[in-house]
Amino acid sequence: MQDYIQAIEGFIKEIKETQSENVKKAAEIIAESIMNGGIVHSFGSGHSHAASLEVAGRAGGLIPVKALDEPARGYYETVEGVGTKLMEDYDLRPNDCFIIISNSGRNPLGIEVAQYVKSKGNKVIVVTALEFSKSQTSRHSSGKKLYEFADVILDNKGLSGDAAIEIEGMPVKMGPTSTVTSAVLLNWTVIEATKIMLSKGYTPPVYMSKNVDGGLEYNKKLVAQYADRLFRKPHIKP
Repeated sequence: MQDYIQAIEGFIKEIKETQSENVKKAAEIIAESIMNGGIVHSFGSGHSHAASLEVAGRAGGLIPVKALDEPARGYYETVEGVGTKLMEDYDLRPNDCFIIISNSGRNPLGIEVAQYVKSKGNKVIVVTALEFSKSQTSRHSSGKKLYEFADVILDNKGLSGDAAIEIEGMPVKMGPTSTVTSAVLLNWTVIEATKIMLSKGYTPPVYMSKNVDGGLEYNKKLVAQYADRLFRKPHIKP
């Protein structure tokens, strides 16, 4: 009955032992972006959207982070051209950076979002299951996969099929891992970015829980500084 917990503990241990340098590099990108007046955008298609929300609009997280909302929730992620269309009028500015999450990194939607961001000269942090992604063929006509557009790769060490536990009588594995491991990587990165900013004399805005006394009031003034970026309709440029 402890198999799933033990599997997750093993993945987190592996991340701790292998991803420290990459987390530091990703944290530096985020810190520089925010200190220079930019914001962080996060994007994940399908269930990877959950990881994109992990760093956006939550207690204990950085305020200048915006999750890109993909209305179809991944339904068209294998259709080429959808990602390009999604980004055509997106409000991306010079000092912004992007986090893109995809376990396989093979589908056109995430690849095209990354292509667009890189074409504008912005930095891209990719969260993916690197070994698994490398073993797959691309579904995009470029032949490329998401990790190939990354300035920094955060490897969540996910397995093929994103499930870790075999159960007798079941034809497929169960116990997904990427939601947990991606959240660990991203929150670790955000904490390291905050430390970098503080070391340079910049105090970044961080959400306090609105469910503790004074939380709403504390957040209100800080959020107001970024309201134009965080609450602007995503495909309306200034």
